[in-house]
Amino acid sequence: MSHSTVPRSRAEAATPERSPVTSDGATRSSGKPPSEKLSLRLRFRRDRVLLLMTLPAVVLVLVFNYLPILGNVVAFQDYDPYISDNGIVAMLNSPFVGLDNFQRIFEDSAFWNAVENTLVLFVVQLVLFFPVPILLALLINSVVRPRVRAVAQAVLYLPHFFSWVLVVAVFQQMFGGAGMLSQLLRQNGYDGLDIMTNPDTFAFLITAQSVWKDAGWGIIVFLAALASVPTDHYEAAAMDGAGRWRRMWHVTLPALRPVIALLLVLRVGDALTVGFEQILLQRDGVGPGAGEVLDTFVWWNGVRNQDFGYAAAAGLVKGVVSIGLVLAANKIAHLMGEQGVYKK
Repeated sequence: MSHSTVPRSRAEAATPERSPVTSDGATRSSGKPPSEKLSLRLRFRRDRVLLLMTLPAVVLVLVFNYLPILGNVVAFQDYDPYISDNGIVAMLNSPFVGLDNFQRIFEDSAFWNAVENTLVLFVVQLVLFFPVPILLALLINSVVRPRVRAVAQAVLYLPHFFSWVLVVAVFQQMFGGAGMLSQLLRQNGYDGLDIMTNPDTFAFLITAQSVWKDAGWGIIVFLAALASVPTDHYEAAAMDGAGRWRRMWHVTLPALRPVIALLLVLRVGDALTVGFEQILLQRDGVGPGAGEVLDTFVWWNGVRNQDFGYAAAAGLVKGVVSIGLVLAANKIAHLMGEQGVYKK
């Protein structure tokens, strides 16, 4: 009888396999992670250093992001901040009006105009701005010389540190009524061109400014994802006869797909926020008909017109719709096989 067919002895057959032992002495099965067997106290002891490191960030998020949510009660009030020097006392003493502020919003044509402008800007930026960092990251990643790659990345990333005031000023000097483009056209016998005050091209102007300022930031994210792709994948594809374009299509883009899905979900959730400071600086130049978005609508009615309850109601509607967009986009990401913002 061959060695492979000799049966084990009864002692060997009756001896159960030992379960692996964790660092705290507890045994666990090989099919489940150790965290499922540990108690809450043991997990807290194990991760106490990490919890202490994240505690300041958690406190900041609670104080500046979650506590202000309680102020949304103003949306159901005729809020008067001059009742008391204490904002909380003024909130408690302001009369409740129920859903009157929301009824005013849905009957206000200016609100729907702001919604329309916001969605138009979102669609234009999604189509023209979102793919730019991906394409630039692929272009920079294909550069062989590291010095050239570093210089290109630094030049593209530099405008991210500019304020929107400076960005708008640069575009004004380039494309304004007295800018370089208009002066060049007049010198050659053509009429001047003022793109900065043209309502028909305002969405494309905002998108061009966003591309110039923030494309470099997106490049960093996608370059980091590209750096995690193993080089042997490219070598195997090259050995199979794949050219540069096929390697990019079958190796590079699948590696970027999880990052693209995540950023797309976040971008859809941020659809109703298209750049408050950037648009506020140029709103008067094109007029509220083309330059009014939801953020400037809330600011104008709340801060300028002192109608706090009305502005808070508009902001609350925007927040609820944004949450719905995030959930819907994340569900689509799950259907496409990606993780999205959170797992199923």
